[in-house]
Amino acid sequence: MKKLLIIAAGVMAVSAPASAADLAARPYTKAPPMPVAAVYDWTGFYIGANGGWGQSRGCVDFVTPVATVAGGCATRDGGLVGGQIGYRWQSSQFVFGLEAQGDWADIKNTRVTLIDPAISTTGKTDGIGLFTAQLGWAWNASLLYVKGGAAVTHNRFDVFSNITGVGLDSAGHTRWGGTLGVGWEYGFSPNWSLGVEYDHLWMGNDNRTFAGAGFVTPGGVTLLGDRVSQDVDMVTVRLNYRFGGYGAPIAARY
Repeated sequence: MKKLLIIAAGVMAVSAPASAADLAARPYTKAPPMPVAAVYDWTGFYIGANGGWGQSRGCVDFVTPVATVAGGCATRDGGLVGGQIGYRWQSSQFVFGLEAQGDWADIKNTRVTLIDPAISTTGKTDGIGLFTAQLGWAWNASLLYVKGGAAVTHNRFDVFSNITGVGLDSAGHTRWGGTLGVGWEYGFSPNWSLGVEYDHLWMGNDNRTFAGAGFVTPGGVTLLGDRVSQDVDMVTVRLNYRFGGYGAPIAARY
């Protein structure tokens, strides 16, 4: 009996390592990669619409045979609506752009002149254009930028009698100047962005000579011409559609 037990123990001792060696290796599973967050890319052409409020401050000086006399200053404001088109390209977090913007405006004011209380002037700005370069700093879908360039406005200036209501002089003119602005824009989808922008326009002076020998006001003042200065402030809300999607990620963010 003892011999049988010794033989059985020996067989088990010999066969146990062989059985362990025959077991299959434990499979290795590679850990899944961490998700990569999409990075908003501002590069591409875009087109959009804007609307808001504008204010124009203008001063009128009248040229008489004796001297140039101040006719007074006035502030006028009104609504704006228009559109813009441009192109931006992004390098790291810097965004560079070029843009053209055009707005219809209804900014006007009528006031009695200082040179003769018997006459009034009406100044109206009915069109504004901006041609600017942009430099911005992007935080993914948020963009803060400054812009600057050329500005153009179309204005109408009327002089009329307060006694009879008859127009004494009327002219429409286009003037060029410069502009600086700042804006913030947020991309709420791969192609759409919404923003707000402020611009200041310096339009300088516009000199004009009245036809013929000028005219005499109801108060007996002879006017030969005028000089009109103008500054404009604009605040607009902007909606842009950018062609293309997110594009290739600028940098992987884990």
